[in-house]
Amino acid sequence: MHNEFTAIVERDGEYHIAYCAEVPGANGQGKSREECLANLREAIALILEYRREESLRALPTDAQQELVVIG
Repeated sequence: MHNEFTAIVERDGEYHIAYCAEVPGANGQGKSREECLANLREAIALILEYRREESLRALPTDAQQELVVIG
């Protein structure tokens, strides 16, 4: 699966900070832009994994799952 997200990157003194416009709560920081973006990627992946697990736990037992591919 191919996912693309928007990273908003800014400088804060000697650090780079970033957040993802599409995934509220996903943030990254680092001394280099690359480190900052790597941390943001990890945050996005962790948040999406957690949200998926939480939503699947709440499914009724008779619910059907279908894979939907975008892009």
